[in-house]
Parts: sequence; C-alpha cells; structure tokens
Amino acid sequence: MEDIAAEVGIAKGSLYRHFESKEALAAAVMVRLLRRTRAALAALPTQADARAKLEALLKWTLRERLAGGVPHLPSASQALRDALLAHRAYMDELMELSEAIGGLIRQARAEGSLRADLREEFVLYTFYARSCDPTLDFLKAGGSMSDEEIVDEMVSACLDGIGASPAGPARAAAGAAC
Repeated sequence: MEDIAAEVGIAKGSLYRHFESKEALAAAVMVRLLRRTRAALAALPTQADARAKLEALLKWTLRERLAGGVPHLPSASQALRDALLAHRAYMDELMELSEAIGGLIRQARAEGSLRADLREEFVLYTFYARSCDPTLDFLKAGGSMSDEEIVDEMVSACLDGIGASPAGPARAAAGAAC
C-alpha cells in the first residue's frame, strides 16, 4: 500500500480511506480489468467466427499483460483469492465474462474449430491460465523474443498445441494463412 500511495502521490492513510485493505484495492483493480476485458470482447468484429474471437481476446489479454495491464495476482495469494471470491462485483464480472467466453467455446466447438473431447470448463480454465501464465514473464525477461512473437507463440501453443501435426508443415502453413 505504501508503494501504491507513493506512486499516486498521496499519503498511505488517504489510500486506506478509499480501500480498507490491499485485498479491497486488488478487487477493485480486478473488477476494472474484467470490465475492460468484456469491453474488448464486445469490440471484436461480429462477423468473426468464434475461434477467431477467442484468439483475438487471448491476444488482447496477453498484450495487456506484457504492457503491465493484467496482473496475475489471484494466483499469487490465498488471502487475495479468498477476498476476491467474497467480493460481489468481482464475482459478477467474472461470471459474465466466463459465460461470454463459454458461449464462444460452445460455438467454436459446434463450428468444429475447437476440440469437442475436452470439457468446456477445462478449455475455459486453460484460456484463463494463459492469461496469467508466468511463461510470458520469463520470455519477456529473456529478451530473445519481441512482445508480438511471445503473444503469437503463446496463442498458437494454447489453441493449436505443441505436438507435431499429423499433416506436417503443410497443415501448419494452412493454419498460418487463417
């Protein structure tokens, strides 16, 4: 809280007048992030297919994360996870976003562009996990890849996997054209 107060240019006590705890502040940040994520999803082209929307949303999230706009706080602290689960606005936003992404997952599966043998819940959590994957931080710190290369490879690994394709390079080239 001291660091945040100093960054904002106010006294720590003033910060506590707005947020009773660091968990309350984190919840407010996460609610804002979830609202921005839903806005990014709503801004995607309506004519895009479901998988393209999922890919675009994941790219947006990873770019935001690389730019410092998406924390991976909930995975870092049990106390924060508990506080978020008890925070009504956070849970409401999370449920709305989860339902929107779940709808895209169902639609993409119906279109045949996502595996139907994986449970919807697993696919949703995999999507969320990529959003806070520490691999992003390691790759950025390594400095051998640009942010855009990191985003592209993370999205490809998430949606296409890391195993060799049975069809080989021809299939990979066809996928790159999409």
